[in-house]
Amino acid sequence: MSAGALVIVPAHAQGLAALTSADASRGLKQALQKGGEVAVQLLGAHDGFWGNDKVRIALPDAVKKAGKLLKSLGLGQQLDELNLQMNRAAEAAVPQAQKWLTQSIETMSVQDAKSILQGGDDSVTQFFASKTREPLTVEFMPTVKQSLEKLGVVNQFNAVAIKLTGMGLLDKDKAKLETHVTAKTLDGLYFMIGEEEKKIRQNPAQAGSAILTKVFGALR
Repeated sequence: MSAGALVIVPAHAQGLAALTSADASRGLKQALQKGGEVAVQLLGAHDGFWGNDKVRIALPDAVKKAGKLLKSLGLGQQLDELNLQMNRAAEAAVPQAQKWLTQSIETMSVQDAKSILQGGDDSVTQFFASKTREPLTVEFMPTVKQSLEKLGVVNQFNAVAIKLTGMGLLDKDKAKLETHVTAKTLDGLYFMIGEEEKKIRQNPAQAGSAILTKVFGALR
């Protein structure tokens, strides 16, 4: 494909018709990079999860419902501390996401670019999720587990969770606290990327990049 060829011709082709494939590729990669970097910076800071009620990680619902049982096992007073530690574990893990986000951008295909441009308002976020959720789950798990193990109650918690699973009160895939925290960490990451994507789409000029303005301005 030549540098002057059109990337796609969707319904809003009049705006996109002015874009070359090179422009579209550069603009998309900048948007992806910016959205990922800001999300990681915000969430990887102290209170990045704990201080944001939109991404703060709660105990599994079944565990909250089984509060009386947990208290009877001597865990009641420690649950608040455990909840805080869950979020601290997420804050410690999320900076590891940057290399995977960057790698997904560097290997973005022409089809990926078309899907983003033709997609909805969250197509950038969906791109990241589809490319990075699986490897980041593997990457995050050891860090999350290590952070959680700093609390002596975690082994007790996991033992209780297994009991709750046997009683049908907790899904098997959530029986380990580190599994729950890792999944919620990724949910929070993609949520924050989505928030940045909205900002870029709504006001590309404010993003401070001429190419972002050109590409996302053409989609408005």
